[in-house]
Amino acid sequence: MSVPGAALADMADGNPGHDRSHVPRLQVSGVSVGFGGLLALDQVSMAVGMNEIVGVIGPNGAGKTTLFNVICGFVKADSGALAYEGQPLRRHRPHDLAKVGIARTLQGVGLCAGLTVQENVMLGAQPRLHSDLGSSFLGLWRSSGEERKVAAQAIEVLDRLGAARWARQLPSALPFAIQKRAALARVLMAEPRLLLLDEPASGLSNDEMAALGETMRELTSRMSVLLVEHHMDLVMSVCDRLVVLNFGQVIAEGPPAAIRANPEVATAYLGDEVHEDGRADA
Repeated sequence: MSVPGAALADMADGNPGHDRSHVPRLQVSGVSVGFGGLLALDQVSMAVGMNEIVGVIGPNGAGKTTLFNVICGFVKADSGALAYEGQPLRRHRPHDLAKVGIARTLQGVGLCAGLTVQENVMLGAQPRLHSDLGSSFLGLWRSSGEERKVAAQAIEVLDRLGAARWARQLPSALPFAIQKRAALARVLMAEPRLLLLDEPASGLSNDEMAALGETMRELTSRMSVLLVEHHMDLVMSVCDRLVVLNFGQVIAEGPPAAIRANPEVATAYLGDEVHEDGRADA
């Protein structure tokens, strides 16, 4: 039976008498996905705990994006199960996720070129507003008070990410790193409890990646983070645990130090030698 958006919202609320303090935010159990003759995911199991950052790493084609797409409802698993905060998550659609507190960034920025940075960020609040998306695009908010409140929240989130000074500008006029901050701010406006970050460091300098890492650690006071990322410096410095995929299978899982020392991981992904700071030889 399909799970509608309203049912997902009820699921997120859960049973008031049920203690979820030790329940993972997200549980993936034995998920397999095949595309034709290719098994993209093979009995993948992993979990994201409350207020932790879990990184998913692996070589190109390992199944990282497919795993994200299963969690988000873009791809239906052939077998296995998902649970969110202790409740089954099945037959869901991407547009259902924000209602239960799950949000995802894209590899690109996906900002609306004709809207200012602030307006782009304001769109991220749609799942929790009375006004619908079309009305907001047309400026037909349910009330001017609602619009002012969301506008102020957008500035607050941008300020937290160090991007408030560009709020009135169009994204196309800004450096890529600022566009990335705006895209993250838009997602944070939905106030998620689980944030899925897909290659957030792509196109960023070392200093910008360091700033992103600090932001991610700050976010764990309010949410859990599942991160897919190729930049190992960032992954090793911010993640509490890592899950390593190779040919659709989990080949290792554990804290960064253990993954760094795992010879199977070094062979499959990190290269012949892994340095103490997490860098891998090309």
